Amino acid sequence: MLAIGRALMTNPSVLLMDEPSEGLAPQIVREVGEVLEQLKSQIAILLVEQNLGLAMKVADDVVLLNTGRVVFAGSGADFRQQQAQLQSHLGIT
Repeated sequence: MLAIGRALMTNPSVLLMDEPSEGLAPQIVREVGEVLEQLKSQIAILLVEQNLGLAMKVADDVVLLNTGRVVFAGSGADFRQQQAQLQSHLGIT
């Protein structure tokens, strides 16, 4: 949360985040998700995240990479509809 606050002090138009949930307790991840949900209406957020729940809470558009290749690019709604077909790329069995 401190890092997010520090990044926002400069009033950016884009917030770049790389794995913001890494190493955080589940409750803190939920809080980060709530903050990002509020922020997404004010600034653009580019989020690289392995926590699918957090990513989908924030994402309007999704690009899914697998071994450096784009396997999906589209809206969050389209991604949710195709999630079953994308399970192998998501590591879900």
